Amino acid sequence: MKISKKDFEWAASEGVISSEQAEQLWNRLEANQAHQPHFSAAHVAYYFGAMIAISAMGWFMTLAWENLGGPGIFVIATIYAVCFSLAGRTLWQQKAFQIPGGLLFTIAVCMVPLAIYGLEKWAGFWPQDAPASYREYHAYVKGSWIVMELATILAGVIALRFVPFPFLTAPIAFSLWYLSMDLTPILFGVQGFSWEERKWVSVWFGLIILLASYLADHRTEKDYAFWGYLFGLLAFWGGLSFMDSDSQWTKAVYCLINLGLMLVSVVLERRVFIIFGALGVFGYLGYLSYHVFENSLVFPFALTIIGVGIIFLGIQYQKNGERIQRAILARLPRALVQRLPRERTPRNVVSP
Repeated sequence: MKISKKDFEWAASEGVISSEQAEQLWNRLEANQAHQPHFSAAHVAYYFGAMIAISAMGWFMTLAWENLGGPGIFVIATIYAVCFSLAGRTLWQQKAFQIPGGLLFTIAVCMVPLAIYGLEKWAGFWPQDAPASYREYHAYVKGSWIVMELATILAGVIALRFVPFPFLTAPIAFSLWYLSMDLTPILFGVQGFSWEERKWVSVWFGLIILLASYLADHRTEKDYAFWGYLFGLLAFWGGLSFMDSDSQWTKAVYCLINLGLMLVSVVLERRVFIIFGALGVFGYLGYLSYHVFENSLVFPFALTIIGVGIIFLGIQYQKNGERIQRAILARLPRALVQRLPRERTPRNVVSP
């Protein structure tokens, strides 16, 4: 539920509260929300700048850095991390600037894989064959990256211990996602593990991350579960979506799983599930259109009817959303309902 100032003015006009109380209450809520992440120009600038800085030391790392050698890369990355941490600490101590402060801590954590890469290159130690450059970290699955990923996860957990900033879970979840892929060459050997088996590892690892995120979901004042859900779904849904199968039944089950994700989004009130679920369903419908009903005249009309029907169902859900949710919850096992995040913490959202 979203509340605006007009809702308070309406409450005052109905005599529920006085005009003075409405004004005071709104001002207090507005002041409190000023320090929470929301879609404003300042906050967009904070996160956009942080993503550019993180990408500069990751996705867009140039080959010229390799000329610095292991010691140079390690020292520069460490200096970056220390400077970002000190600047983040200064801002974090001021409530009005905790968001940019937390983002600077996040950038510092994202320097860890680069620092560990330099250290390993310096020492000549790699769990498997040495990579050609740091740029391969985001391009190739290698067992050589495992120490970098474990160090990043550890650094993120330590940072969260002292700085309770939800976005710090992003590099942790991201590294866990990479770890799910890079562990397979370590456990089963480079040549002894097929891409199909890697996809299954991704699926199961994604499910584990989703479960961990569910256990953390709204059990705390701040939302630490979002990034876990996102990267857990990337691992689970990605592994599932790229599996090869010629069986129509297997593809139909895939569609049902994606419909299940959309149902989960209603129960947990998490939009990220409905996004991945919808992508999966559209992928399945695209497969039907191009392969199963390639020459069918009726299929587009049938899909149109289904689409209009879904819009109608959406209208009915908007009218009877709470009753539908109660009906869904009533059919779930009581033990599961008692463990849903919504049963632990009120989910009302206040935003200007």
